[in-house]
Amino acid sequence: MPVKPTTEQIRKIAERYNMQMSDTDLAFFEGLIGASMETYSRLDQLVEPALPVQYPRTGSYRPTPDENPLNAWYQKCLVKGAETGPLSGKRIALKDNICLAGVPMMNGSATLEGYTPEFDATIVTRMLEAGGEIVGKAVCEHLCLSGGSHTSDTGPVSNPHNPAYSAGGSSSGSAALVVAGECDMAIGCDQGGSIRMPSAWCGAYGLKPTHGLVPYTGICSLELTIDHAGPIAATVEDVALLLEAIAGPDGLDPRQNGITPEDGYMRTLVGHTRGLRIGILKEGFGWPGISQADVEEMVEASAHRFVETGASVSTVSIPMHRDGIAIGTAIAAEGALPVIGYNGAGTNWKGYYPTSLMDAYARGRTFRANDLADTVKMYLLLGQYMQDKYQGHYYGKARNLARLLTKAYDDVLQTVDLLVMPTLPLKATPLPAPDASREEKLMRTSEMITNTMQFDVTGHPAMSVPCGLSEGLPVGMMLVGRRGEDSTVLRAAHAFEQMSGYMVRPQKIAAVV
Repeated sequence: MPVKPTTEQIRKIAERYNMQMSDTDLAFFEGLIGASMETYSRLDQLVEPALPVQYPRTGSYRPTPDENPLNAWYQKCLVKGAETGPLSGKRIALKDNICLAGVPMMNGSATLEGYTPEFDATIVTRMLEAGGEIVGKAVCEHLCLSGGSHTSDTGPVSNPHNPAYSAGGSSSGSAALVVAGECDMAIGCDQGGSIRMPSAWCGAYGLKPTHGLVPYTGICSLELTIDHAGPIAATVEDVALLLEAIAGPDGLDPRQNGITPEDGYMRTLVGHTRGLRIGILKEGFGWPGISQADVEEMVEASAHRFVETGASVSTVSIPMHRDGIAIGTAIAAEGALPVIGYNGAGTNWKGYYPTSLMDAYARGRTFRANDLADTVKMYLLLGQYMQDKYQGHYYGKARNLARLLTKAYDDVLQTVDLLVMPTLPLKATPLPAPDASREEKLMRTSEMITNTMQFDVTGHPAMSVPCGLSEGLPVGMMLVGRRGEDSTVLRAAHAFEQMSGYMVRPQKIAAVV
């Protein structure tokens, strides 16, 4: 039952809003609030609707280091879905920000440790109905706020090509497990590049779908306008297969307004790109102090190879692409504040609210705030300062500018069908040493994000496609398509996959794990 506020608590709230109240004023409002609290007592007596849990599951457990050489599993479990279906025989790992009933969820943070959802996310139900088999929860970065794989409170996730190097984040475990062959496919989530970044550095195929195509219900949010969930797999065919199973509105996610799936993604994998126009984005290359020549040369050469599959290739320019980081940072810092700084879900949206998860978030913030990673603390401090000082002005301006950024891409995507650029301008970096400075650890969380965050802001589908190895580490090429035309991205990725012969799981990777 909700506890009525004291006079002193009301006084502090009034002061926060610069209201000067006499003792008489406080007594007056204390009485009004006390009466209103009776309605909250009634809410405690009502039963809220729950998301369904349809398939039995065996007990989960934390794997031993021998079972977990990359430190990429948080929990192993076994949840078998329908006996038949398009995902029959497919072993699937879930990023550990996705609710799976009966299996502990940590979202990379000790502040959530001990929480176990009692419901399944919508996409979990869909994968099980399609015959998939969920085999565990993959480690993700601390509250999903890192592009490196060293911030989870369970320890760093190693790159399957070289365990001394980063796997990328924040869906670090998802990509590493796919490449290591410990699952057939995985789900990642992406607010700044968190599907595509680990896919690029580990050498997997990872698709951030059009915003709203895949329901986010039952998944830990960061900011509703940039939340995306999508597939990571060892083949484009498996990416398309998983997307078919999870895409489409669920009636509970406001991110899905007006977004419907295309008529089958598998059927678009025709092995060629005849008739497609590929545009190499000039501004996606040459980031000062960050871009590596071998990465850019490999991506540009790979882009020109689309001619071999029937496409035309040209160079295009979108100057505003370089401003996307500033726009995205303002949206993420202030927009995520109600979620990471409050209750994990925020307010002011229609849909399913995971109240047990919200309670767990609130407890963590109240009692274990000092255990938050420096990345999270930085976002909380920056976001709160900007809100206190400027009352959302810069968030609002960034969201307005996001329309211009979206239009800039849309305009060029009328002249070409796909944009191409490096997913990340540099190869995987060494994992920070345990005694590395706080500054180095923070730098390693965001230095790689230059080309990815823009498309979380605009919602365009974007996919990382492995295009080779340099110095033993994968290089990812990013394909970006029109909103709602994920099939075109998949078609081109499949054609390149067939032509390139790149193997996501070469023998030497199997030897590492």
